[in-house]
Amino acid sequence: MRLLRLLSSGVLAVVVCLVATVSVSAGPAAARPAANPKPLTIPALQEWTGGTGSFTFTDATRIVSSTAHASALSSTSEVFADDLRALVGRTVARSTGTTADLQAGDIFLSLGSTDSKIGDEGYALSVTDKITIIARDDRGAFYGTRTVLQLLKQGSSIPRGTARDWSLKPERGLMVDNGRKYFTPGWLRDHVKELAYLKMNYFHLHLSDNEGFRIESGSHPEIVSAEHLTKQEVRDLVALAAKYKITIVPEIDAPGHMAPILAAHPELKLVSSTGVVQNQYIDLSKPAAYALIKDLYDEYLPLFPGPYFHIGADEYSISYSAHPQLEQYAKATYGANAIGKDAYLGFINWANGIVRAAGKTARAWNDGIGGGVAVTVNANVIVEFWYNHGKSPQAHIDAGHLISNESWSPTYYVLYPGGPSGPSSQWGYDTWNPDLFEGGQTVTSASKVKNLGSKIHVWCDNPGVVTEERIASDIKQGLRMLAQQTWGSPKLVTPWTNFVPVINAIGRNPAWTTSVQAGNLAANKPVTVSSTETVNLPGVNAVDGDYFSRWSSGYTDNEWITVDLGTVRQIGGVKLSWEYAYGSGYRIQTSNDATTWTTVYTTTTGDGGTDDLTGLSGSGRYVRMQGTARATQYGFSLYEFEVYAPTTF
Repeated sequence: MRLLRLLSSGVLAVVVCLVATVSVSAGPAAARPAANPKPLTIPALQEWTGGTGSFTFTDATRIVSSTAHASALSSTSEVFADDLRALVGRTVARSTGTTADLQAGDIFLSLGSTDSKIGDEGYALSVTDKITIIARDDRGAFYGTRTVLQLLKQGSSIPRGTARDWSLKPERGLMVDNGRKYFTPGWLRDHVKELAYLKMNYFHLHLSDNEGFRIESGSHPEIVSAEHLTKQEVRDLVALAAKYKITIVPEIDAPGHMAPILAAHPELKLVSSTGVVQNQYIDLSKPAAYALIKDLYDEYLPLFPGPYFHIGADEYSISYSAHPQLEQYAKATYGANAIGKDAYLGFINWANGIVRAAGKTARAWNDGIGGGVAVTVNANVIVEFWYNHGKSPQAHIDAGHLISNESWSPTYYVLYPGGPSGPSSQWGYDTWNPDLFEGGQTVTSASKVKNLGSKIHVWCDNPGVVTEERIASDIKQGLRMLAQQTWGSPKLVTPWTNFVPVINAIGRNPAWTTSVQAGNLAANKPVTVSSTETVNLPGVNAVDGDYFSRWSSGYTDNEWITVDLGTVRQIGGVKLSWEYAYGSGYRIQTSNDATTWTTVYTTTTGDGGTDDLTGLSGSGRYVRMQGTARATQYGFSLYEFEVYAPTTF
């Protein structure tokens, strides 16, 4: 099967223009060929020295692991082969050997690098008629395969040259609010592979909140929501994540955001001195509250083998004066000078003790940390800074904490009643960096090493607003912004509008689950278009299998989109998923040469929505939607342009 090419001639033209800015001048063409510019990857490579010519991926290409490191590289080699099979539709051979055993077209994986600068996640890449990836650690070799995978996603030829590549921040990831909104195991698995494709390594599952408790429980089945992850589904996800070098971090949020737990245990709800019942806050003055939470910690700490356990501890937003039992508990537990806030801070330390006894590190949101008299939060708790409540990022670092930058802007994607908002991808790419915290706060240069990194955050405050498929589409660009910023390499292009074509060229990971039906001949095939309304609405969006991304043309009647199927195929059906700007008149045409066209369907009475055009009879390598009349003042806009053979439609 032929490999995917750059998906649009329009995208190709923009990308060629953009990468030319990083090419090395080679003098007159007659003197020597120009060196290859830095290739397109997300994140960009830290260092690149261009060669001339290209490597070609062929049917004979093998993945060869160094004999000396074959065992350590076995998982990386296997995953790389799986992903290449998803990309090219056939099995790529795997073997072991030395550099002396390599043939033209082979991809060689090795460990044993002595380059200390690249760290455990870095690698060196050499592209000649073969590709060599050498790293200090298996993680670095794995990220080298991600670079090669992205390059092969764009075509079977890779420019020759050498690279050194490493990460700026050790944590680069995604948080999903699976407590308020249930996300299916398939969606989570897709995002494990998506994160890895972008060299991201951290997947935070917020498993409980006021709208749901979304994980099976043996100790307290009464608190579990109907839609939830089973423990076996979690084990399977953790195992997949390990293969893709992703750390899964669970969060069981307490002592706030506990409505479903407290609905089953109303005797533990916090009640004010005037009798006001707080449905989401547990009463930290009651020993049974600690017993219940410890049951959950003891149950879930062994289920997640990663080094972290997130205790939440955010938004325990109460009036301590209205709940005098908390101050009474604090004085009895922490001393006569304690105040009500110390009961909450003491809870964090209590929870931290359980987590550390299990060999893990506790993490907590920043908004409540500080303000006590008798209690200071243990310095070995990692603080996740999301908003300007309490101490500054620098103050947390000065108190001995590691922190991470989870700033609302640009990393938050929130489901509001009127629809989703964020993340602020353009501002995040053009202006923000992972050491710039919410409110414009910064930390000293010496303190930046204490900042572990950042994540995109999916908060489902109003869970029914959109589907999980829409969320996946909405956060696609934000994940790529964050991947670039946290890897910290020199950007290929600026500003954001020039980065969007790079996003489109690299696309999703090859194993991404699409929404369209099986057998779509147009899926991820090259497209050309007559025009685009904006750089954010390219032709590639109409063949990416995503019903929430779209192509939109300029505002004239005779606009068109053409897909190259790669070879002459029999055409039995076409499916057009229109946005608001639909075609009232258009033709479906086929061609063998993209010059002479045959019309297989025509209409002047299109009414938008989804047009399932069945019973077509034609053939061609190229299929085109040729507009003849717009239904609105805008152009033609398609979420998807699907093409099917007669037997699959």
